Amino acid sequence: MADDIDRKVIDLIARKKNLDPATLTLDSTFERLGVDSLDAADLLFTFEDDFGIVVPDEAAASMKSVGQVVDGLRQLLPSRAEAD
Repeated sequence: MADDIDRKVIDLIARKKNLDPATLTLDSTFERLGVDSLDAADLLFTFEDDFGIVVPDEAAASMKSVGQVVDGLRQLLPSRAEAD
């Protein structure tokens, strides 16, 4: 499942920013990718929709790289499964 999350996050960011997914890594920062605050908000809504979760504001504020997004989503996904 972890590999699926990595790939999905990278694919979503690449599509939103019109980038080649092969150029993104978990270490890619939003700053380096040209993700501004409006892009970040749009991506947040996309992650919430695609993964069926709600990302708390505190968690969203700490997501400044692809890897941080993946880690944050991994932490939120188990709690969603427990709520079902």
